[in-house]
Amino acid sequence: MSATRSPKVAERVAPKASDPQPPKKKRDDDDGPDFATLLHAWIESHRASLLDSLRRLGKQPIGSFFTCMVMAVALSLPMGLSLLLNNVERLGGSWQRAAQISLYLQLDATPGEGEALREQIKAMPGVADAEYVGRDQALEEFQQQSGLGEALKELPENPLPGVVLVTPNEVDKPTLEALRQRLSELPKVQQAQLDLVWVERLAAILKLGDRFVFGLTVLLVSALLLVIGNTIRLHIENRRTEIEVIKLVGGTDSYVRRPFLYMGALYGFGAGILSWGVLAFGLDWLNDAVVGLAGLYGSDFSLAGVPVADGLSLLLGAVLLGYIGAWIAVARHLRELAPK
Repeated sequence: MSATRSPKVAERVAPKASDPQPPKKKRDDDDGPDFATLLHAWIESHRASLLDSLRRLGKQPIGSFFTCMVMAVALSLPMGLSLLLNNVERLGGSWQRAAQISLYLQLDATPGEGEALREQIKAMPGVADAEYVGRDQALEEFQQQSGLGEALKELPENPLPGVVLVTPNEVDKPTLEALRQRLSELPKVQQAQLDLVWVERLAAILKLGDRFVFGLTVLLVSALLLVIGNTIRLHIENRRTEIEVIKLVGGTDSYVRRPFLYMGALYGFGAGILSWGVLAFGLDWLNDAVVGLAGLYGSDFSLAGVPVADGLSLLLGAVLLGYIGAWIAVARHLRELAPK
């Protein structure tokens, strides 16, 4: 038989250009896994990292508790100081009331004109409240406070004018001075008086308190980051060989970092819960002595507890600090664990 085919046979076997080509079979894995599969894998990876972090913390309950307790103390100090300052502010009355503007009315101003003036002032911008004190009420209060009740009864007429006490919205010297000037120009107002010296002292005290709390917060947050960073560093050192193997087989930095981030967040969550409990217990313990002291002065004052909003903010802040501290620690040591 000849090795070459005849022209007719070759013509019959070779496909023509016009003949329809059979479609190529599409491989199932050309497009890769779908979104649902990727999402399930992502959730499963995070769940495994969270459970692994919980398991490792559970193996060292005493060490984990004391780490959370140290963080809780660092969180409790600035928060507790802020709560105490708020209670002291509530005890002394509002700061706005301490900076009241006293409007002394003319002697011929009637009670009706005084009430109308009070309503007008109360509707003005920058005014939180306004109270009218009539001439008779002012004389009665002066008799009680001065101890000259019998002598004042001998006066032919009441020498005290009516007063409108104006409580501003904010304690700010330029704003208060502008408000006092505007109020002094109202009809029937003889004099507008504002204790600017007290306002300046009050503003200085508030500014000092704010700076002290801010500085203390910065210092303690820095210490908190160092504590969580050092704790995560120890966990990394204990798992150094495991991490190197994971990176040798192609594990990404995010895969290696994830369990430690969950661990930092769990430390922060535990610290936030402990700090909330410490603050609640401390204020309740201190409240017994405060109530006893206030009772001696005929007052029913008591310390307010930790508001729920502040407690949740404390908890969220603790979790974020734990997460950030863990991220910094892992980012610093991840470069040292690169496979060689």
